[in-house]
Amino acid sequence: MSEAGLRGRGTDLAGLLLVVVAVISLLALFGDKAGIAGRLLENVMSVLVGIFRYAVPFALLGCAYAILRDKSSDRTWRIAFGGVLTSLSLSGMAHLIGDAAGIRTTLDDLRASGGVIGAVVGEPLRSAVDDPGAWVVLLLAAMFGALIVTDTGLRQVLSALAFGVRFVARYLRRGLHSLQSLGSDNEASEDSLRDRLTLPSISAPGFGHPATSSDTQPANLEVEFAETTQNEEAWDESPEEQPGLREPAENWSDDNQEPSSGGDISELAPEQMEIDLASRPTGSWKLPARDTLERSGVQDVDERMLQNGARNLEAALASHGVETRVTGMEVGPTVTRYELSLGKGVKVSQVTSLHKDIAYAMASADVRILAPIPGRSAIGVEVPNADRHLVALGDILTSQTAADATHSLEVALGQDISGNAVMVNLASMPHVLIAGATGAGKSSCINSIITSLLMRATPDDIRLILIDPKRVELGQYDRLPHLLTQVVTNPKKAANALSWAVKEMERRYDVLSEIGFRDITGYNSAYDEGRLASDLNEEREFERMSFIVVVVDELNDLMMVAARDVEDSITRLAQMARAVGIHLVIATQRPSVNVITGVIKANIPARIAFAVSSLADSRVILDQSGAERLIGKGDMLVLGSNSSVSKRVQGCWVSEAEIHQVVAHWRRQAPQTDYIEGVEGANDSVSVPILGGSSGDEDDDSLMMQAMSIVVETQLGSTSMLQRKLKVGFARAGRLMDLLEQRGVVGPSIGSKARDVLMTQDELNALLTDR
Repeated sequence: MSEAGLRGRGTDLAGLLLVVVAVISLLALFGDKAGIAGRLLENVMSVLVGIFRYAVPFALLGCAYAILRDKSSDRTWRIAFGGVLTSLSLSGMAHLIGDAAGIRTTLDDLRASGGVIGAVVGEPLRSAVDDPGAWVVLLLAAMFGALIVTDTGLRQVLSALAFGVRFVARYLRRGLHSLQSLGSDNEASEDSLRDRLTLPSISAPGFGHPATSSDTQPANLEVEFAETTQNEEAWDESPEEQPGLREPAENWSDDNQEPSSGGDISELAPEQMEIDLASRPTGSWKLPARDTLERSGVQDVDERMLQNGARNLEAALASHGVETRVTGMEVGPTVTRYELSLGKGVKVSQVTSLHKDIAYAMASADVRILAPIPGRSAIGVEVPNADRHLVALGDILTSQTAADATHSLEVALGQDISGNAVMVNLASMPHVLIAGATGAGKSSCINSIITSLLMRATPDDIRLILIDPKRVELGQYDRLPHLLTQVVTNPKKAANALSWAVKEMERRYDVLSEIGFRDITGYNSAYDEGRLASDLNEEREFERMSFIVVVVDELNDLMMVAARDVEDSITRLAQMARAVGIHLVIATQRPSVNVITGVIKANIPARIAFAVSSLADSRVILDQSGAERLIGKGDMLVLGSNSSVSKRVQGCWVSEAEIHQVVAHWRRQAPQTDYIEGVEGANDSVSVPILGGSSGDEDDDSLMMQAMSIVVETQLGSTSMLQRKLKVGFARAGRLMDLLEQRGVVGPSIGSKARDVLMTQDELNALLTDR
């Protein structure tokens, strides 16, 4: 038998002997059924360790389990050393508790305290540093022995304790808040009848006559009667003195209460658009608390498994004649990267061509080889971890990286392969394209981005346009004060929303050009310092510009309905919107050239790729390979706008319950959401005019009127002319011509000749006047 086999049999024998001794000890201590040997063993243990003898059998069973489970000699000696240290410390503490008179005391006293071992350990410490000092030394020694046995670091213990304290404090605070709310509700219910009977007569604006400065109240006045009214004198207080009431906007009027009849955002005056974008006084918002988001625990690292992996990797490459040496290891939440140093004369291609053999040797589904690591003379072999570590959004937003990030557009992505928090600035990206297969983590990434913005920025800083044709993910953010419009789910209205963003971009450029600023940063700085003035109109008042983030959850659905319109709007925004603070976050689960077109890719250099099924899909997203080797569930490659090297990141996770808490925090501050009229079109029949493309319904009024004007003005009923003028497909142009025939604008088809035009220019002008 080999030496390794003999060593293994010896370890098994030692473990079994410990089990036998432990069982005999249990029978002797708790049943007196172990005979002479048991009584002898009990007497020896009682004299040696005193009252601690009742814990000896369980300690022996634990050591036996650890030895039989892992026969590594290093682990066995570590457990033995830690166990002995802990046992000595506990015996010493038992001696201090028993208050024995030293090692020369009676046997009965030794049995009732820590025994001979306890006296040997505890009595010298008591003589040297007295009882308090002896307790401190023994407690620290016992803790150190327990850490050695469990192979746990002190940092992990402290992190677990801190997490427990935060957990208990959070629930105590919530319980106290619930008790306070219950008390206030009971007090309000007792006086509710009297409040209703003594309610004074108040004229609400927008319901009969214009409001004056003395009776103007917020729109949510009715909802808060029961909460703010305790007697009639409360109505004489100003809005600032009444808790729960928000001060109305400066330009409150009856006109603001009536919905706008126009569907085109361009019909609104620039000054009105600026007022709408700042519907609440600045400085009155409160950000959510940092402990709103949960945090995950500390990741456990198995050093022995890492060393075995390094040896297996070197052996696998050596078996193919490739001489390498593992010089370092980086353990991330999802993968571990082994850094390889090549021997003399070994080519990099010799390692990259063996990725399947490496995956086989590492018992992994696949590995990703980074050859070489940027800025290093080493090759990185990324191997998936056996146990993945959850990265919570709370971990990232409470990290030092987040504390150092001061820009309101800094959002959390996750942790890199070294376990460091990763945050990106949308202002510097300035737009990002997210793509990957279904279930790979795109929706979690979008939720993390949006929640990061909600945790770090107020509606005065950032406004959102959320487009969710799938109607699955973004509906939970509805009625947020950050939103410019309700969550857009209709693809046709989504095209209108993108068109509105283009018009808002042009309006902002006009404002910057008028007062001589290059970008939104300089404009807002001048606004905060009171240095804004127009050379053309000195009396004009300016408003602070908020950043606008447009989030599209599924680009494929929009491209199927209005490909040309959506592509044109995205292209213009991607090319020009950075300077005026409008940024795009676009996601799709179909990374094909029909969805992520060359024009879109050329104007959105920042990409985030999740796991895909093929190399072709990876190249569509990143213009390089790598995404096909990701392992899903948030594993991503991030490609910055100024870099050609992708960075592997494990995306952070935020639960629906946490999102609901953050959204509820903002909804409580603004019960009534002020949307901007015209962002997605006033209604289904009157939409923002968009030239070109198929935009939904066949009887689209906007496109129909354009076709009618072209045909009447040219007096030529040609389908190919409509196709060319309106930039639509031939089938769409043919349907428009058929609709014009039904309305009596043109005559029937005459073969290949143009149709006769039956409407005159005067009739068209009269029709447009009636409309």
